[in-house]
Amino acid sequence: MPETGRPDRTRPRTDRERAEFRAWVRENHPDLGGDPEAFAAGLRRRRAGRPAGRPDRPGRRADVRIVRRRRWPVMLISRWRERRLRARHLR
Repeated sequence: MPETGRPDRTRPRTDRERAEFRAWVRENHPDLGGDPEAFAAGLRRRRAGRPAGRPDRPGRRADVRIVRRRRWPVMLISRWRERRLRARHLR
């Protein structure tokens, strides 16, 4: 059973929880006049229960997403160039 005061990290956060966190950040952020030490301590408390990695990919943080970029423009130009070079050899 989870401790009282600590949210369960296995479930997604509700809109209310997100709104409360955003309000806390607006009040305590160092760029807006808040104490940097207190802000960092608050973030550490919030992240304390977060899982360190995904079970299917050990060693990788749970909040990191890899985005694969399509190589379409480069691939299109390189294919055109290869065809042109082949055509030159056939002449």
